[in-house]
Amino acid sequence: MNESDSLIHSRALHYETAGELMCLPRDKARWEWMSFFVRRFLPNERYSARTENEEAAFVVLGGTCRADWGSGTFRLGKRKDVFDGFPYVLYLPSGNSVTFTADTVCEVAECRVPSTARLQPKLITSSDVTSSLRGGGNASRQIVDVMPVSFQADRLMVVEVYTPGGNWSSYPPHKHDVHNPPNEVDLDEIYYYRMRQPEGFALQHLYSDQNPSGRTIQAKDGDVVLVRNGFHPVVAGPGYDVYYLNFLAGSSRAMAVTEDPRHAWIRSTWKEIDPRLPLVKS
Repeated sequence: MNESDSLIHSRALHYETAGELMCLPRDKARWEWMSFFVRRFLPNERYSARTENEEAAFVVLGGTCRADWGSGTFRLGKRKDVFDGFPYVLYLPSGNSVTFTADTVCEVAECRVPSTARLQPKLITSSDVTSSLRGGGNASRQIVDVMPVSFQADRLMVVEVYTPGGNWSSYPPHKHDVHNPPNEVDLDEIYYYRMRQPEGFALQHLYSDQNPSGRTIQAKDGDVVLVRNGFHPVVAGPGYDVYYLNFLAGSSRAMAVTEDPRHAWIRSTWKEIDPRLPLVKS
């Protein structure tokens, strides 16, 4: 499979009113694991979802809402947008249903993965996630672990990443397209981009040993990149802080990757984290 086959790049439609900003079911994306949606709700608007033979994560990107999945009604959300703090997330395993009711204008990203595991729904609040700083120099970024490997899910993992303008992320370049545990596992990955300024952009380069030239794409606010194979580093345009939401699922629930050995040496040059970080706090 070459890079042109392994990437789908779609622009979200930004409506002034409520609507579906992104719709990528698995059959449309032409891949095995994940379906991905982004929706915007107006105050008092409702959205109901059920998971049959799937597990799902609902990430509140901005605004507030209430959710009822049979255990009472809980308030979700705290940040006005993704640059205003940490997320609220609802994990819903197979065989469950939920109804969301928006309190304010509210945006929710939803990812679904095939699963028959009978697990328990879980509300993740902004105080439950873990934030850390990674890399160094102009490859510094902030990682927010939302549903890490330790989280009780079947296949789905969720991470938020913040990259200051001009910095590199997902760097050194790494890949996860071969099932060879514990060294590497085969994971599909979603990159859903939001920019602090709407005119901002990032560049993402996808390449492999078989196709070293690869392909470089421009990601703007609301774009999604689906990574099936190969290395996939990101650089934020100078002056434009970049957020991306990662969903991952595949052959094993593990974060086992292989770095490009031609570029791994860069780690030895890192002396300090970019002082602009962290970009967000709880």
